Amino acid sequence: MSLEEFYRHFRAGMDPDDETARERFYSIVSFLRKTGIKATTVLDLCAGTGIAGVAAVKAFSASQLTLLDKREEDMFKVTEWLEVGNVRPSIFMVSGDVLSLPELVGTHDSALLFGHTMAHFNPFEAIRLFSAVSLVLNEEGSFILEEVDRIKKFLFSSRYRDFIVEATGKTKVVSLHKGYEVKRGVERRAFYRLPEFEEIAELDIRLWDLASLVAMGKIFFKASNLVTPEEHGIQGLSNIILMKKPKKDIALRIYSEFRNL
Repeated sequence: MSLEEFYRHFRAGMDPDDETARERFYSIVSFLRKTGIKATTVLDLCAGTGIAGVAAVKAFSASQLTLLDKREEDMFKVTEWLEVGNVRPSIFMVSGDVLSLPELVGTHDSALLFGHTMAHFNPFEAIRLFSAVSLVLNEEGSFILEEVDRIKKFLFSSRYRDFIVEATGKTKVVSLHKGYEVKRGVERRAFYRLPEFEEIAELDIRLWDLASLVAMGKIFFKASNLVTPEEHGIQGLSNIILMKKPKKDIALRIYSEFRNL
C-alpha cells in the first residue's frame, strides 16, 4: 500500500483540531523566531497539513507559503492552521515528488522539512533531496530540518525490535521487520492496524543518524549546524539542523548526477 495510506493512520502532531498538534505549532513558532532568519517566501516540504509552513510564516512574518506533498487531501487543512496562526499569506499548493523539486517550484527564502521525514529517503535520495533544496533557495536562503537520531534510538538505546508497537491512540498500529536491502541501505517494514491485523503499508525505512545529515548539509550549504533539544529547550520539538547559504554550483552538478535513482 501507499505512503498516503500509511499517513491516514499516523496523525499525531498534524491535525489542527488536535490539542497536542496546536501546542507543537506554537513550539515551532517559538523556535523559528529565535533563529533570526528573515524570509518573505516559505517552502514547506512533505508538508502534510502545513503545520510547519504556517508556523514559519507566523515566525518570519512571511507573505507567501508554498506547500509541497504527494498527499493533496492533507494540504487542504492548511486553511485551518492559518486560522490558528491568524496569518494570511498567499498560498500555493503543489502535488508532486520532492525529489523533482526544481521542476516544481521557484526560488524561496526558506525551506522546511519537519516531522522526522528523512526515514523515507535512502542515501541516494537524500543526496538528491539536499541538492534539490539548495537549488530552489536564494543565495542567503535557509533549510531547516527536524529529525531524530535513529541510530542512537534503536541501536544504543536497544529499542529496535522485529516487532514494534508504533501507535497506541485511536488507531493502534504495529510493524514487523521484513528484510534489509544492502544496496540501498534500507530496512523493509510492514505496518498493521489492530485489532484486525490489517496491513496498511509496507515501507522502506532508512535509519539515519544526525551527524550524517549535518555532514551532508555541509556539502550543499556553507553552514550546517545541529541544535539539540537540550540546547533549544523547547518542549515538543526534536533535533533541528539549520542549513544556510546554498552552494548552488555543487548542488546543480550533484542533482543532475543523481537524476536516475
